[in-house]
Amino acid sequence: MLKFQETLMNTSLFTGISPGDLEQMLQCLGAQFSCYQKNEAIFLEGTKVQSIGVVLSGKIQVVREDYYGNRNIVAHLGPGELFAETFACAGVPSAPVSVFATEKSEILLLDCKKILSPCPSGCGFHRLLIENLLQVMARKNLYLSGKLDLLSRRTTREKLMAYLSGEAKKAGRSEFAIPFNRQELADYLGVERSAMSAQLCRMRDEGILAFDRNRFRLL
Repeated sequence: MLKFQETLMNTSLFTGISPGDLEQMLQCLGAQFSCYQKNEAIFLEGTKVQSIGVVLSGKIQVVREDYYGNRNIVAHLGPGELFAETFACAGVPSAPVSVFATEKSEILLLDCKKILSPCPSGCGFHRLLIENLLQVMARKNLYLSGKLDLLSRRTTREKLMAYLSGEAKKAGRSEFAIPFNRQELADYLGVERSAMSAQLCRMRDEGILAFDRNRFRLL
């Protein structure tokens, strides 16, 4: 645990919990540490999810596929970020998404039932942990609301401009890197890669933006 203590202390789920309490809490919640290789599934669509995941190192993607195999990237997550909390807390019989490691990743899994149930040891941090979890889920809902707004844009150009403008705002400058290659960006926006690439070139030629691989600059 010491290896990832700094990452865990900076995770929203553990805000306000001291390092000493954190170690006790992980034992109380039956925490499990797992390592996944690049492209390995953490869980697949249809799985009953009972644990909340925390990314300790590496990067993962939450992916949804339709009946025809069309792929949409729901989220791209890195160290300190949570996943599967909604499915685990809701107790849904099968997850509607899959989660994959996009590079070698180390994951902390926490039993959701142990988080939501009264602690038999009377741990003082338990109430704070639940409050933090509610805040995490509320922020995740805001993120998904923003993603829905992005996907509701009518054209590929509008989706690109909305996404890239948002990334520039997040970075606080006009030049920034995105966490996707071209195919992944198309999957995230829910558009065809060829049409998206053509639109990017058109926007570049119009002097709207410049790009080199996954680095962009809004002009």
